[in-house]
Amino acid sequence: MKRISRTIALVLCLALLSPAVVRAQVNLVRKGAAQGRILAPAGAAEQQAAELLRDFVHRISGADLPIVAVDAKPRRGDIILEGVVPTPGLTEDGFRLRESDGRLYVRSGGDKGSIYGVVTLLEEYLGVHYWASNEYSLTPSSEITLPAGIDRTENPAFRHRQTQCYAIGEDPVYKLWFRLEDPSEVFAGNLWVHTFNRLLPAARFGGAHPEWYSWINGERRTGRASQWCLTNDEVFEAACTQLDSIFRAHPDRRLISVSQNDGNDTYCHCPSCMRVIEEEGAVSGLYIRFLNRLAERFPDKEFSTLAYLFTMHPPKHVRPHRNVNIMLCDIDCDREVPLTENASGRDFMRALEGWSAISDNIFVWDYGINFDNMVAPFPNFHILQPNIRQFLDHHATMHFSQIGGSKGGDFSEMRAYVVSKLMWNPQQRVDSLMRSFTDGYYGAAGPFIYDYERTLEGALLASGQRLWIYDSPVSHKDGMLNAACRKRYNVLFDAAERAVAGDTTLLRRVRRARLPLQYAELEIARAEGWQDKEQLRGMLDLFERRTAEFGVRTLNERNNSPADYCALYRSRYLADRPANLASEATVQWILPPHERYRALGERALTDGCFGGSTFVENWVGWEGCDGAFVLDLGRECAVSSIETDFLHQLGAWILLPRRVRYATSVDNERFVPFGERRLEEDQSVEVKFVGVKFESPTPVRARYIRVEVEGSKVCPSWHYGVGQPSWFFIDEIEVH
Repeated sequence: MKRISRTIALVLCLALLSPAVVRAQVNLVRKGAAQGRILAPAGAAEQQAAELLRDFVHRISGADLPIVAVDAKPRRGDIILEGVVPTPGLTEDGFRLRESDGRLYVRSGGDKGSIYGVVTLLEEYLGVHYWASNEYSLTPSSEITLPAGIDRTENPAFRHRQTQCYAIGEDPVYKLWFRLEDPSEVFAGNLWVHTFNRLLPAARFGGAHPEWYSWINGERRTGRASQWCLTNDEVFEAACTQLDSIFRAHPDRRLISVSQNDGNDTYCHCPSCMRVIEEEGAVSGLYIRFLNRLAERFPDKEFSTLAYLFTMHPPKHVRPHRNVNIMLCDIDCDREVPLTENASGRDFMRALEGWSAISDNIFVWDYGINFDNMVAPFPNFHILQPNIRQFLDHHATMHFSQIGGSKGGDFSEMRAYVVSKLMWNPQQRVDSLMRSFTDGYYGAAGPFIYDYERTLEGALLASGQRLWIYDSPVSHKDGMLNAACRKRYNVLFDAAERAVAGDTTLLRRVRRARLPLQYAELEIARAEGWQDKEQLRGMLDLFERRTAEFGVRTLNERNNSPADYCALYRSRYLADRPANLASEATVQWILPPHERYRALGERALTDGCFGGSTFVENWVGWEGCDGAFVLDLGRECAVSSIETDFLHQLGAWILLPRRVRYATSVDNERFVPFGERRLEEDQSVEVKFVGVKFESPTPVRARYIRVEVEGSKVCPSWHYGVGQPSWFFIDEIEVH
């Protein structure tokens, strides 16, 4: 019996070593020496693919595969990059990997197909896994052999795939590996969004041609954020002149964006434009008619335009020409559930369905980012795949996933990894992608990191609260970020840190992933009035050290740095302040705030809690008007100083007021001026807190404090809310 078994084993071994089987394998490297070559044509993509393959084979084995001309006689062990070969079923950026007689052929469907074929070869057959900027894993080996019978064809789900991650700017391999494109590679002159002012700058044309720009609230608005008057034929001809010049300067590009400047409801309201809008039943009709004219003037070019905010919904009658690309944006949608499952998402879906009924050329811009608090928990992994599938099912051929990709942002690396994979193939399971990433990138800490994110997601869904792009951790302090949840999250991160305590690289990754939780705790602590200030100072010091260590440059889209945040936190929230005479004072409205903030204002102006960089918590707002109120201190006091705290946040149309006046009274009838200040216009993009304070060298007796605020009322021409109502916000009145 033993002899028979040995005989069978011998036969099997001989079969495995038979010439037919050996010939079928592709032997690249043996005992650290190159056995094969890379045959590549002269094309840029193919040469780049060849260098990428040679580089990683060398990193794995130490062997150098020679790169030779593609017309060299192929031999077994070679990898042949065929270049672009018209093949049924193979699209641009697609590829085919095929083994034949001990050789591997890589065929491109166009553009970067050869590169992406090589990436798949490295990832799926050589075990190289890329995670983040210059961060990858592989298993060193002196032997590299590709299996027989490889025959694999892949095409991208979207012809253009774009996302955000700091790694793109740091590591050229990263962008190739994740099959991403930069707008500058596709759009002529890098004009890809909000291009009106770049094409016809108001600074250049506005003085001589105010009629080219939006009519809003009774006048022409010629600032850099104004839109065009799209029924003005001079605007059309001027735009054509500019476009012709750009296309001539970039003869290799056929796509360009002609799209509205950023801002809402800033379209032209002149009678001619409004007539078109009424005929089409949507503002977008005005824009599509204009774009169709451009498409007819330049039939060999393609024009992308925004369906964004006031142009999100499609027109009733006009249809975009085939060479008009619709860049549809879901900026107003909440993110806690897929787009089909809440009111804001369903409104967007109606727009998507409408556009898909009249166009097969749709570019979807999706938002997976918290603009106001980039370094804050944002658990949206569970909605990524269903949303991307919806885009694909509704004729989207281009996709930009604007994830929070800043350094230190909430799972910037994993979010970019998952989204990039899904944009190539939306059928992949998100859970599997997340587990692959957490295990590969965080090592032994991976299971704890995965549990944290899934627990956070469950807590969000259980809370029933919205998740949106201007969110604040404070908004979730009774939901997914309540005290019990935060305790559990910290237990998981403690376990994750212990699991990789002996590996400096993995420990740094875990600690970077923990930053959003630490930031959330700081924000909630200031809002709740944390009593143990020494403990809070320790938390703040740790956050400051870690953000500096990991190179975190900004906490929001307005580029407020962690260092500035920490310095302001110490002076604003941790400083010992004298007793505020206005604490718990009664508020009597003269010119009340927006009704949304009226009830809040009765306590928020005097509760001792200062607001943060997001206007959604503890701030009281007035829109498009002045504000005035009287504080009743409850008793007559000696008053030597009065200060009001204002928010400056241009991104939310929150501007500083023009003027602030204070007056005092003992009887609420006769008021004596106490101080007045005019504020200069501030065009800086950073979020700021500005106090307007007056001091009297001699204290005055007063029970009542009158505060009068002259608002800017209307967004100025330089602001992207041009002509629309502006806001001012107050969070606290201090009287000493």
